[in-house]
Amino acid sequence: MRRIIVNNNYKSKLSLIETEIAIKYVKDNFERLLAKALNLTRISSPLFVIPESGLNDDLNGYERPVSFEIKDIDKNVEIVQSLAKWKRNALHRYNFALYSGLYADMNAIRRDEELDNIHSCYVDQWDWEKIVASKDRTKSYLKRTVKKIYKVMLKIEKMVNTKYPVFSKKLPDEIYFISTKELEAKYPNLTRKEREDAITKEHKAVFISEIGYPLKDGKPHDGRAADYDDWKLNGDILVWDELLNCALELSSMGIRVDANSLQKQLKKKGEEYKLNNPYSKGILDGTLPLTIGGGIGQSRLCMFFLEKAHIGEVQSSIWSQDDIDMFIKHNVNIL
Repeated sequence: MRRIIVNNNYKSKLSLIETEIAIKYVKDNFERLLAKALNLTRISSPLFVIPESGLNDDLNGYERPVSFEIKDIDKNVEIVQSLAKWKRNALHRYNFALYSGLYADMNAIRRDEELDNIHSCYVDQWDWEKIVASKDRTKSYLKRTVKKIYKVMLKIEKMVNTKYPVFSKKLPDEIYFISTKELEAKYPNLTRKEREDAITKEHKAVFISEIGYPLKDGKPHDGRAADYDDWKLNGDILVWDELLNCALELSSMGIRVDANSLQKQLKKKGEEYKLNNPYSKGILDGTLPLTIGGGIGQSRLCMFFLEKAHIGEVQSSIWSQDDIDMFIKHNVNIL
């Protein structure tokens, strides 16, 4: 397990009750502003899906989804790992119009997660998806969307700091853009994680793009499923967490695959068999719309703006006894 050292002088700036109130304040206002900025409508979302539908997210390809049998229908189902594919299908089924979209509260269990200050086996995020035109499948459109989301983050920071003057301004006025290849060229001797930390520490807020295709060493910057993000039109939003002295990923997003990029990326990963599931067929035959979408971590966002040292301070999850002993030692009050 990777551990991030917490300063021995750490003390939360809010009590447990104040923290719970502040969490709701952040979440309520962020989703409201995000929906307005991107023209999104909140909809209900599933906790589990049927595996053969192809709608579950494979994430990096090695995480095991939590599954169980539903007795009454004699079927095994999987708890969603994200709603990346389900959302695109929902946009079609609900007949959303061009440049409109949806967002949903996504809750998941990731049993293989390595637990530390910023990772939990419980995941809560806003999953959003929006219909775009073919002409919008460009880097410039992706950047414009990133800037809209970042503007919402700036507004939330100002609102939180006004309501709770104990917190400081952490975000720069503009977000910095860099591709994984440019990042590799800038820091050729650093690991992937060290590159992220170095660039984010310098610029405080960064969008790292083009995640999925191999770099010079034959490996991608980070793992990406081959059947939802277009690897040339995706990326992560990272901010610098001064308290933890590391880059904190708040969002993974991108313009989604079309028929050409879907086939190309599945071939690259040797996963052509996925072309036969209903989700992939919907992309190949044009039934499913072209979209842009992503996930924004709710707990991560609250951690950052409320200046918390551990994700357990903004969500209720399960931790080992070693973790609990660490919390007591470092004045970390978990929910």
